[in-house]
Amino acid sequence: MISDSKRRLWPVYPLAAVLECAAIRHFLPLGEHACSTTRSETPISKFQNSHLDAGRLQDDAVSIATVHAALDKGITFFDTAEGYNDDSHSEEVLGRALAGRRDEAVIATKISPPHLVPDLVEETCDASLQKLQTDYIDLYQIHWPNHSVAVEDSMAALLKLRDSGKIRSIGVCNFGVGDLSAALESAEIVTDQLPYNLLWRPIEVEIAPKCLDNNIGLICYSPLAQGLLTGRYASADDVPDGLSRSRLFSNDRPLSNHGEDGCEAEAFDAIAQVIKIADELGEHPAKVALAWVRSRPGITALLVGARSPEELDLNIPAFEYELPDGVADRLSAATVPVKAKLGANADMWSGDNRMR
Repeated sequence: MISDSKRRLWPVYPLAAVLECAAIRHFLPLGEHACSTTRSETPISKFQNSHLDAGRLQDDAVSIATVHAALDKGITFFDTAEGYNDDSHSEEVLGRALAGRRDEAVIATKISPPHLVPDLVEETCDASLQKLQTDYIDLYQIHWPNHSVAVEDSMAALLKLRDSGKIRSIGVCNFGVGDLSAALESAEIVTDQLPYNLLWRPIEVEIAPKCLDNNIGLICYSPLAQGLLTGRYASADDVPDGLSRSRLFSNDRPLSNHGEDGCEAEAFDAIAQVIKIADELGEHPAKVALAWVRSRPGITALLVGARSPEELDLNIPAFEYELPDGVADRLSAATVPVKAKLGANADMWSGDNRMR
């Protein structure tokens, strides 16, 4: 059993909507078959190259430079996916960035739900290996559950990859308690990647306790609620359509398809309280919000964004900040009405809850 002190990976540095990272306080809990690291403060990165954001296409050269800067600063764990970009371009660029430096990195990637059919799993993994320019993947994650394929069949195919040495550990993303329980009957699962922030706390109801009970590390995405917790938006009306399709917002939003009323009033009341607390501390609300996530039980890592080596340098100090005594409880209390409205459904975009 891995102790809680050893399990925790502190998020540390955002590397881009393209690259996201977090620092590991002790080591990444990848299990006995994994490549673990013994250095302290080793960071984690999420790599989503050529991501179109606000009309800007990320330049490959900048992404590669950011990866190199991350490695130079001790960031060694990179998370990507075959599903980032239509042609898995993210994996390809990460592979180019790590050429000649593969032994410095721990690579995680993801297999998309349609490829969880047993006959496609090895073929999909081989394609990722080729694009990443490596002969093994340290952490191979299921991106979303595929409920049309028996999980034991998918796991059997993944275990075959692990036994052959093509992957070293198995993780999942967006798995609820039911899917996680089924997967655990067939294989060791070392991580579950889920949305979690002050405004999005449904995983606290069932999923996080399940992970804690089974020694599964929680990797958190969207820790700033897609920018809402930066204080960038004064009201719900200021949030662009592409960022207002989650269940926090009304289903009347142009890109929403969750069929719910949302909780815009509760969310922006909570944001105002977070900003007030941050102002009292003389800190940026994003810094305070990230520190709150880091303080929660069982958090292995959290993923934030940055687009360049310069943004990396700006973001690193934010992850060295610790909340004063009592502040985490105040922040939690401020967001209880949002938590109550959302319930146990951790799916940010669907009222039907694909995280079963």
